[in-house]
Amino acid sequence: MASPLILTDIEGTTSSISFVKDVLFPYARRELPRFVREHGHEPDVRRWLDQVALESGGLCQDPMIVETLQGWIDEDRKHTALKALQGMVWSAGYANADFTAPLYPDVEPALRRWHADGHVLAVYSSGSVPAQKLLFSHTGAGDLTGLFSGWFDTAVGGKREAASYTTIARELGAPPHDILFLSDVVAELDAAREAGLRTTLIDRPEDYPQPRTGASAGGHPRATGFDGVALAA
Repeated sequence: MASPLILTDIEGTTSSISFVKDVLFPYARRELPRFVREHGHEPDVRRWLDQVALESGGLCQDPMIVETLQGWIDEDRKHTALKALQGMVWSAGYANADFTAPLYPDVEPALRRWHADGHVLAVYSSGSVPAQKLLFSHTGAGDLTGLFSGWFDTAVGGKREAASYTTIARELGAPPHDILFLSDVVAELDAAREAGLRTTLIDRPEDYPQPRTGASAGGHPRATGFDGVALAA
């Protein structure tokens, strides 16, 4: 196979785990009260706030809804309404240049090289598709969204479920064995392998100081960065 399709995770793979944990989540938590005060009347915002209110026993005041959302951020809860609202807050933050999305130094050159060599690139992350596009459009290396042909989040299923990768392969129109999945999480790679995808564990020393080799790599090929990924089967 000359040109495998490359499917990549984000957090811990293209970007440091600390960026999401130490920058994006705290920013959303801090800015949510102001954002809701200023935009809570807008239909696209209101529907998510109303959903949170309904699921939380009928909260009737926005400050209480915001407090619930902040609690979900603290719990790292994967909720559609929270993801949508966080994405809106992050969009404003990117637009205001409050931060840019840092990529590991090897990522941008590898993505451009793979794209130029004819590889189709796609993303699969637990963060919402809008949040993924925000991140890749505001990197320190510029807007990279044009390099990608597919975007997937947990709407297709959990990242540790083989069926999710079967769905992605079908939506991309590619046989599973023609897709190479890159992730820092062994359990995700296990699920992808079960679905027939090829896999590589991205084991970055910055995120995982103790190298994961042998049994701890789950039998997956291992690379410490994108420049070490073997594309050939």
